[in-house]
Amino acid sequence: MKTVFQKPKALTDAPMHYCPGCTHGIIHRLVAECIDELGIEGITIGIAPVGCAVLAYNYFACDMIQAPHGRAPAVATGVKRALPDSVVFTYQGDGDLAAIGTAETVHAATRGENITIILVNNAIYGMTGGQMAPTSLPNQITQTTPYGRDVKTAGYPIRVCEMLSTLDGTAYAERVAVDGVRNINRAKKAIKKAFQTQLDGNGFSIVEVLSTCPTNWGLAPNEALGWLRDNMMPYYPLGVYKDKKADTLVEATAKEGTEL
Repeated sequence: MKTVFQKPKALTDAPMHYCPGCTHGIIHRLVAECIDELGIEGITIGIAPVGCAVLAYNYFACDMIQAPHGRAPAVATGVKRALPDSVVFTYQGDGDLAAIGTAETVHAATRGENITIILVNNAIYGMTGGQMAPTSLPNQITQTTPYGRDVKTAGYPIRVCEMLSTLDGTAYAERVAVDGVRNINRAKKAIKKAFQTQLDGNGFSIVEVLSTCPTNWGLAPNEALGWLRDNMMPYYPLGVYKDKKADTLVEATAKEGTEL
């Protein structure tokens, strides 16, 4: 019988601890499939965050390092500079990356560090009980904004891809989602391209993945997917925000056409 689907080799057999309906497991699988298809497990080093994915080191079969809260890009920078032939990625939540880790993220990007970041954006702090995150939407109800996020006092959500795409050191930035088969397939292509960007030595790459948190949103898994589509996607549009290699090819083609 022909095998049409199987667990990626880059994932271990450890049962995952995530809540029912959480899409971290899907994203883990996509990262692992890309590692398998690129044949890079033996040279890949992942950096685990503090947050819901704190135990990611149990799930990926490649070498893993646990970083302090928010410091994964700094740890990744050190690893990549010490072992330049390795493939280094961080796997971080929005609270880890865009709150306590904002400085590390921005400066790693502006330096053009040749690392890959997988950002999981579920618009809330998951592990610590559902507090407002930097990505929580205006008027979103959380444990610390029971009447909804008031932008007059709490400010506006951070759009990470838009912000990092303005930096010269960022080579590739794309926002995807894992709310259905079509978008899951697109997410995998983006993650694979981010890894390839690093393999090609082009610099900093990030894939932001819109994800659900049924437990802290107080929704059933299928309702959470609907909430993501109806609320997160309009505020965080999907798409490529920067692709330096593609832009260079377009510019070169345009120049060649002009000369001809």
